[in-house]
Amino acid sequence: MRAVAVHRLRRLALDQLEMRLLDRIRLIGHEVGFGRGWRERAVRQRFCGALLRGLRTWRLVLLRLLTLRLFCRGGIDCGWALRVGPVHTLLASPRCCIRSLVAPSPEVRQGTPSAVLGNPRMTFVQRLGAAARLIDQRLSELLAECGPEKGERLAAAMHHAVLGGGKRFRPFLVVESAALFGMAPEAALDAAAAFECVHCYSLAHDDLPAMDDDDMRRGRPTVHKAFDEWTAILAGDALLTLAFEIVARPATHPAPATRAEIALVLAHSAGGRGMVLGQMLDLAAEKRGEPAVPSAEHIRRLQALKTGALLAASCEAGAVLAGAKSDERAILRRYGEWLGLAFQIADDLLDAEGDAAVVGKATGKDSTAGKATLVSLIGIAAARDELAKAVREAERILAPFGDQAATLVEAARFTASRGN
Repeated sequence: MRAVAVHRLRRLALDQLEMRLLDRIRLIGHEVGFGRGWRERAVRQRFCGALLRGLRTWRLVLLRLLTLRLFCRGGIDCGWALRVGPVHTLLASPRCCIRSLVAPSPEVRQGTPSAVLGNPRMTFVQRLGAAARLIDQRLSELLAECGPEKGERLAAAMHHAVLGGGKRFRPFLVVESAALFGMAPEAALDAAAAFECVHCYSLAHDDLPAMDDDDMRRGRPTVHKAFDEWTAILAGDALLTLAFEIVARPATHPAPATRAEIALVLAHSAGGRGMVLGQMLDLAAEKRGEPAVPSAEHIRRLQALKTGALLAASCEAGAVLAGAKSDERAILRRYGEWLGLAFQIADDLLDAEGDAAVVGKATGKDSTAGKATLVSLIGIAAARDELAKAVREAERILAPFGDQAATLVEAARFTASRGN
């Protein structure tokens, strides 16, 4: 039994590392234009060089082995792959899995995300990764449609903030919560993208020197490091505004009342009664010492606002999109609240114990800055117990939906075991 458990943990760790690697490969592919011109030898050479340079910073042999695994998954013989010589030659193979990561699949190009997410054999991690690729594609399209003109510095900063990898967990929750009530993924993509724009705006601002002062995010420089502080502030402002523009568009939902309700849910969770208030409480505790000795209740409240509010709203918004009843909306919101608590505790544990190369940002900062977290207040072991309790509660709340909520149950479990 113990051997089986160890094997499962190793498999989960491998899947999480692979998902992180897929984000990096997809980002590099977009930057060099690989998806648009993979037949051109020069494009393949640029992609190959950028990939090798990008992976060097990871300092993990396992990730290079995972790259080979991805190259060969489509049926390419491993022995031939090791002997092939220039990697750009391997990229030309129609069976190479890497190519499909950075070139939109036929389903995505034809606007049929249901075909992408409808595979019952996909694991949760694969489903999350597939949804992330769909969201990335739609975000790129929306930035082109609604954002500044291409070539503008502001446009480049917004792209850097939004299309820099990431799990796309919040938009995934919007899509999956809507799917719980029978809505096709493609019908929920625009609302999901709006929630991700709000999340990315918050990260661009949260990384600023006046706030959390982070230099790295998702394995690359934060917006204010890649550009400058004032550009990061304005890019965040533009993303927040863009989110509500997306929600207001008829393409998001044909019913004006539904669009208005989604806007209300999003505004309530992101503003002065939600995420922004949570950030204020967090910074007041860190920089002003208010309160002098934060209690567990105070920490839970600020984390429920800072992290949990947008996660809970993502779940509720999916239900709103699909026309769920008020009691069903309430269930999804309570699930999202427990999920948010689990997510934040897991984040604090990663800061305390994680490897910066895997997490994608600096670790150990909470204790150095004296941040108020459950980990710092009750210790790692007790925090793990709180995390397990939050996951159990999230699962219990979904019980009325039975097997239909299996993906959302897996989302709660993934939150507790994620590596970044």
